Amino acid sequence: MKRALTIIVGNLLITGAYAFITVPNEIINGGVTSFSMVLGQVCQMDISVFVNLLTLFLLLLCLVFLGREFFAGSVLSCACYLSMFTFFHSLGLSLRLPLPLCIMLAGILVGAGYYLCICAKSTAISFDIIALILNKKNPKVNIAYTMGIINTAVLLTGFMVFGLSSVLYGILFTVIQTFVLNTLQTIFAKPSEE
Repeated sequence: MKRALTIIVGNLLITGAYAFITVPNEIINGGVTSFSMVLGQVCQMDISVFVNLLTLFLLLLCLVFLGREFFAGSVLSCACYLSMFTFFHSLGLSLRLPLPLCIMLAGILVGAGYYLCICAKSTAISFDIIALILNKKNPKVNIAYTMGIINTAVLLTGFMVFGLSSVLYGILFTVIQTFVLNTLQTIFAKPSEE
């Protein structure tokens, strides 16, 4: 029950930040939602379609490469993310604060949400799956930094659609998200068993 609640709260933080802050303010950060924003603009389709398709594909990768325990937690995470994002996005609401505050708040919420999902042996069903797969293959691979690199690569695709300022905001968002996730993982790291 505690694991399920942790996953739900993590997804609430992530989807709330995306649906109410980053998407309405066109802040791309490099995750599935941002990549879907780019695809949605290019294909002239609702981003929820791309979010759902990419999320389901990444869920399949989770099962194949991360195993049943992560997959079980990720199924709940996937259901939460898809339903919460689709619902929140359909409301058409947005948090209208000065952009620097939006970026900071969204980065903190998403970083904390990712941490909650990962510590509950789940994924946020985003490109974190790729980072977790690489970490599983080589434990020296830092999950937060790998996610930062992937996010930066996706940001570059967003440059063509949303322009330089959106990408620069996205880089700042990614730095904050990476810092929050890495800090939480460092603070709450379980000591290795001897």
